Amino acid sequence: MKRIVVLISNKGTGTNLQAIIDGVESGQINAQVVAVISDTEEALGLQRAKKHHLPIEICPKKEDLLFLLKNPDTIDGVVNNPDDTDALWNRGKMTDKAIQNFFDNKATYAGCTNHFLSYEFDFGPVLGRCFEKILPNDTVDSLYTRLKKKENDLYVKVLHKLCKS
Repeated sequence: MKRIVVLISNKGTGTNLQAIIDGVESGQINAQVVAVISDTEEALGLQRAKKHHLPIEICPKKEDLLFLLKNPDTIDGVVNNPDDTDALWNRGKMTDKAIQNFFDNKATYAGCTNHFLSYEFDFGPVLGRCFEKILPNDTVDSLYTRLKKKENDLYVKVLHKLCKS
């Protein structure tokens, strides 16, 4: 059985973690969550980890995450949105800051990328992507809510593929 470590942010509520937990419990993901790592003890997602009796680690400095992967995704690579415009890379930005960056740059789509963790923060071989069209009356909250649903599904799909026997 595969072993999964889930990283959560101080801003998130743990919905990706919950999607992964649900995927494991339903058998969609053939794996076990062996740890949940947060950058702060105040992360709301830790409540979900505690509820499911998952081991928790606090790691305030991203530089302390010691994972090495081969063949990183190209830094200079271009990703296209579904309408063929260049996708915006929100490298190092999380949650509200990432969503606000889509608005600030007048992006046509918001997106989420799942990738392996590497020494370089927010960078590694890409496992899957999803996109959400930005609507004229969107706010950070409305766009984040729609994108988050797709992101939850993406985590389950990616982990399902990775954890197939």
